[in-house]
Amino acid sequence: MTESATDTQSIPAGDKSRIRQCLDALEDRKAEDLKVLDVRGQSTVTDYLILATGNSQPHLRALRTAAEKAFKEQGADVLGVDNIPESGWLVVDAYDIMVHLFTTEQRGNYRLESLWKDAVEVEI
Repeated sequence: MTESATDTQSIPAGDKSRIRQCLDALEDRKAEDLKVLDVRGQSTVTDYLILATGNSQPHLRALRTAAEKAFKEQGADVLGVDNIPESGWLVVDAYDIMVHLFTTEQRGNYRLESLWKDAVEVEI
């Protein structure tokens, strides 16, 4: 069961700042249904997942660019970008923060919120 965590005191300030800047960039580009999941202790790959929905493939590309720029502005490295054309799912890997961008259809197909049902949803 997903818990809602409104107290983010356990999240390091640097992580909060990077997450907030990325969320701001995605919100500026009209991302929908934004969620942040704290997967520390559950994943060996990343600490936080940011999930967002875009309304088309070009919109997903704009969201990806915005997320990458937000990380780079903070001096955070982007390990890689998974960008399979027309897949409806793009990933930006910034080590401890991973951004998953979906079309509505693909978000429903992959249901990462269900896959990470034990993760704590973080409100930043």
